[in-house]
Amino acid sequence: MQASNSASREWREYWCVPLAAALGYSTAVLSAYGLGPFVEPIQREFGWSRAIISSGLTIVGLSGAALSIPMGMLVDRVGPRKVALVGAVLMPMAFALLGTATGSQANWLLLWLFVAFANIWMQGTVWVAAVSSRFDKSRGLAIAIAMSGGSLTSAVLPIIATSIMEASDWRTAIASVGGIWFLLVFPAIFLFFRGAQDSGTKLSETALQARPVLTGRSVGEALRMRQFYQLIVASGFYAFAGIGTIVHFIPVLTDRGATPLGAAGVASLIGIFSLIGRLSTGFLLDRFAPHLVGAAAFVLPVAACGMLIVDGQNPVAHITSAIFFGFSLGAEMDVIAYLVSRHFGMRNYGIIFGSITAALAMGTALGPLFAGYFFDVWGSYAQFLMLTAVLMLVSSVAVATLGKVRGEPPIRNAVPCRE
Repeated sequence: MQASNSASREWREYWCVPLAAALGYSTAVLSAYGLGPFVEPIQREFGWSRAIISSGLTIVGLSGAALSIPMGMLVDRVGPRKVALVGAVLMPMAFALLGTATGSQANWLLLWLFVAFANIWMQGTVWVAAVSSRFDKSRGLAIAIAMSGGSLTSAVLPIIATSIMEASDWRTAIASVGGIWFLLVFPAIFLFFRGAQDSGTKLSETALQARPVLTGRSVGEALRMRQFYQLIVASGFYAFAGIGTIVHFIPVLTDRGATPLGAAGVASLIGIFSLIGRLSTGFLLDRFAPHLVGAAAFVLPVAACGMLIVDGQNPVAHITSAIFFGFSLGAEMDVIAYLVSRHFGMRNYGIIFGSITAALAMGTALGPLFAGYFFDVWGSYAQFLMLTAVLMLVSSVAVATLGKVRGEPPIRNAVPCRE
């Protein structure tokens, strides 16, 4: 193995990129993972149905689906850094403003339109494009660390939000969450987040000559490959079922007798094991057949749904299902991002991954809405959990049948963090 392409050298030179990306991605998922603790307090104050409360996520998801491809093109054109800096300001601000809701459903939806606009600047394409452009031999682990930001949010936000609400109210909690995330994330992005695509400004002549050569398939070639459509199916179905369940996970448990703080504590296990799942999956992706690793991770929620349906009042079932969901959720984005980079390369990664992210965004948009609707109609989440199990199984099969990865040539001549 050439030293320039070794995993150890990649980490020595570009360690800052996945760490900064992890903080960035933790902000990207504020809306998806941050709404759960506020569902019941908002319902008590305004008397809305859970479908109405969750409808904001539908706006975010549909906006993301519509704009994922243009945002991917923007990342390819201007680099991920500039896009991320805009999002690092807008997203915490937009989330904090949800605390100003007046009780009018029109006002609630307008606030979520702002969240949707902010969120498109923070999509997974931004973070994965930068990290994948810096790492080749250790790409799986690097993507896993970058996406672990979602695990961070899932683990700590329910406890932070619930604790603040017990001391104050839900409005203060939402504003506090937005402020905390801005103070943590923006400085890290400003100082440390640069992909190889961002290496074209303020560089020496030597550095300019060392700009990366990114290889990969054309958009037309990608559109003719069955793997492209299988990844769309896997992403969309998984996001619909997985995010729909996760957003309503605390209400699922409280409806079965858990206290709000107890349910938040169990829900935090999703974040903890999401982190474990991400890092474990990243390690395995670099060493074993990635489609089989992904298929195994995607099938875990089937067992989790079964436990919640059959023995939903048992605290052991709550904990075990949170662990299974967390591990699988941690693997999902890593697997999809890794497989896209390997099957299609980095030359047009933004637009190709953006196209697949559109399906993920669509699933994220509709999943929480349908979960709330199912509860409003049947007074139970059991039917949605059954649907989740079926869709997770389909996603697992779609990933398992992708076939062997046809890897692209390694990235060359990227400029390290220290320069």
